Amino acid sequence: HEGHDEVIGTMGQAPGAFTLVETAEEVDALPFGPEDKLAYLTQTTLSVDDASRIINRLKVRFPQLIGPPKDDICYATQNRQEAVRQLSQEADLVLVLGSQNSSNSQRLAELAKEHGVHAHLIDGADEIDPSWFDNVESIAITAGASAPEQVVQDCVNWLRKRFENSPSGISIEEKTVRDEDVFFPLPKEIRSAAAAIQLPMG
Repeated sequence: HEGHDEVIGTMGQAPGAFTLVETAEEVDALPFGPEDKLAYLTQTTLSVDDASRIINRLKVRFPQLIGPPKDDICYATQNRQEAVRQLSQEADLVLVLGSQNSSNSQRLAELAKEHGVHAHLIDGADEIDPSWFDNVESIAITAGASAPEQVVQDCVNWLRKRFENSPSGISIEEKTVRDEDVFFPLPKEIRSAAAAIQLPMG
């Protein structure tokens, strides 16, 4: 997305060598031919669905296109999008915890709406509007990749206090759509330094 920090930083590495494509429709207007050497990268916080549409269109138009060796989209972003797809089948309302300028948080709210569910992107529990819950029985809460866990817990606590004395009460269930077991080892130099001073590595 134009103006996103990641896009600005990536394109700034080779000024003039990048062309930003934000929709599948924009692919048709690209001024390249079969003789051009082309490669693509994706913003790591894009919607998986949006990215797939654009990449598929690119591959049809430019068979010579080279892509990255693995999916560029952040695993946490993919998992949260998958969770929203599933929860949107069960919930009447989706609350997305995240910054208004967070690309991946925006995509989560948009994804819920695409599945026909009302959704609100909020920074925290203090932005919740009680009127959102009129005629709502089931609420799903999710968060952008960088939202602190405490912000999510604050939202859950707000809902608990709001509805614990209602006639129907409140039931809170934590759902795991996919276990995140990705492990990022520290660089060798840091591991060696930590071992030298006997720091616990977790």
